[in-house]
Order: sequence, then C-alpha cells, then structure tokens
Amino acid sequence: MEKTEIKNIWEDLHGELYRFIAHKVQGDAAADDILQDVFIKVYLHIDQLNNAGKLTSWVYQITRNTIADYLKQRPEKSNVYNESWPDQEMDDDLYSSLSNCINSKINKLSPADRDVMLLTYFKGYSQKELAAFLDMSYSGAKNKVQRLRSKLKDSILSCENVESDKTGKITDYTGKNI
Repeated sequence: MEKTEIKNIWEDLHGELYRFIAHKVQGDAAADDILQDVFIKVYLHIDQLNNAGKLTSWVYQITRNTIADYLKQRPEKSNVYNESWPDQEMDDDLYSSLSNCINSKINKLSPADRDVMLLTYFKGYSQKELAAFLDMSYSGAKNKVQRLRSKLKDSILSCENVESDKTGKITDYTGKNI
C-alpha cells in the first residue's frame, strides 16, 4: 500500500475514530495515543486486508482491539459493569426509589443487553457508535436499543407500585419492593 492510500484512510477516518475512542477512555492524551497505535497497526498490517470494501469495519475492529488492550492495562477504569447507575442518593425520595427500581430492572437483563443499555444511556454512545462497537449493522443496533427500551419500559410499568398516564409516562411511584 502506498503512503497516499494510508494518508487517505487517515483523512477519512481519524476524526470519527478519535470520537469513538474518546467515548471509551478518559483523557485526550490516551485517546491520541490509542489513535496513533491504531494507524500504526493499519499501516503495518494493511496487506492482510483481503477485501478493500471492508476497510472501515477492519479499521474499527483494530480500534476496538487496541482500546481493549489499553483498558486491560488499566483495569480500574475498564469494566463497564462497574459503572455506577444513576445517582441513588438524591434528596428527592421518589426519584431515589424509582432509580433503584430502574436499576434492579436493568440488572435483570442479560449481560449483553445490560451492556447495550449502559453504553447508550449512561456512557452516551450514539446508535452508530454502538453498532461499530458491537460490530453489527446500524439498523441492527437501532432495533436492539428500541427493543430493549420497550422491554425495560414495559417491565417498569408492569410493577403494581408504578402509576402512569395513557401515554406511558410515569406519574407516581411508591417505594415498595419490586
């Protein structure tokens, strides 16, 4: 591969990849280092790419692997499962009780579904970023998020201590055990 082709890959993908990386690691310096490592790997291994039509997904796979390697070196910040849920120590008792309810419903999801909820709602991933991270199509990620949102909403609204209006908006909640 010629240097101009690597330069074109850089120009096309570096901004998008930087944002992708920055959502997963703390600190601009770490994101810059990971991005640089990704492009070194791309440069060194571009001859292993069999289908040029899959260049972007190949680069994202390298990026995910490089992020994973970075996070393995920093275990205290690497585990999505250890991320705290929404603040449970609010002054508002209703919010606090409802937050605990939502957290318990999320904890009952499968680990894969729980990760999707954490990444999209608590880590701020867009559905496009989620699709790239999970190595699935955008429409597949979008459907998965919508299905999980509906499943979680139905689960919460089915509780006898949750009251909602006709539109499904929660109007009242009593802090009974669920």
